[in-house]
Amino acid sequence: MRRSRNPAPPLGSLCRPPPLPSPTPPGAPDRGGLLFGGTHYSHGVTEDYDPAQSAATNEGRIEPDILRIPVGPGAVHVERYGHGGTPILLVHGFGTCGFLWRTVAAGLAEARHTAIAVDLLGYGESDRPLDTDFGIAAQAEYAERALAALRIPRAAVAGVDLGGAVAMRLAATHAERVSHLILINSLTAESTPADDVRALQRNTARHVLRVATGVLGVTPLLTPVLERSVGDPAHMPWRLVARYLAPFVGQDGVRHLLALAASVNGADLEDLNLAALQMPTLVIRGESDTWLDDAVAERLAAAIPESQLVRLPGAGRLVPEDEPDQLTRLILDFVKARKSATPVR
Repeated sequence: MRRSRNPAPPLGSLCRPPPLPSPTPPGAPDRGGLLFGGTHYSHGVTEDYDPAQSAATNEGRIEPDILRIPVGPGAVHVERYGHGGTPILLVHGFGTCGFLWRTVAAGLAEARHTAIAVDLLGYGESDRPLDTDFGIAAQAEYAERALAALRIPRAAVAGVDLGGAVAMRLAATHAERVSHLILINSLTAESTPADDVRALQRNTARHVLRVATGVLGVTPLLTPVLERSVGDPAHMPWRLVARYLAPFVGQDGVRHLLALAASVNGADLEDLNLAALQMPTLVIRGESDTWLDDAVAERLAAAIPESQLVRLPGAGRLVPEDEPDQLTRLILDFVKARKSATPVR
């Protein structure tokens, strides 16, 4: 029996994972689980799949440990799935939060790895301290401090769009912390900010009166961005949109979202020497990502020596929503197959 995708629960606890979903309705696609081609993964080793054992295992989903980790100016919200194996830090992108990784993180934990989904500072349930830097370079430093607080010397790091830029910055400035790098529709210096942030800023001008008065909050600003961030509209239903809108309530939420958008600056990536990255790197391109030019992934893969490029037809910006099972398998196979270089100190 395959584990169904975890749908967005009713609004209530911001980006906290939902309770165990009901079985997949007849005719709906079964998009969850960690059963790939009759195999399952254990400690990074592919083993024969035992259907009876799998059915018993997948009757309940893995619930995360909920942690708050001080990172300097504030604390970040962390959800840790599983224990043991390879630690895998999962970094969301602009306008979302660690909830994005709920299905992938549970799948990695079922394969006996430790998946750590973090809400970047200022996002989701993490703190929003005043007069704080929420830019790419700062977020990379906060991520490094979170790893130190969790006593994780090295981790595989996966990031989506803005999260990919944070992961790349972390790998370049703290190479000893990153064993494997997984960049999913990642930004680069020349593509930052991407068209999603520009679209949000255009929507702000278009709805200036509603924004100024707080009418509808961030709904007219962020909803179009979220809906265009998946390849299949069915993967961004209104309940899921509401989940991602939840941290940005009222006028304060609008102002904070616009502050986060303004903090996305390509200058934080301009000084990175990608050719110096020694860790194995997987570049994943969702071919239906309309926010980034297709050539961005090609340039990234060409610039990083130990990299490989994988294309996912039909997947948009938010690959963890469009293809959670395929992404889980890609991460597991990559971490298993590619040995990490000796840490640079």
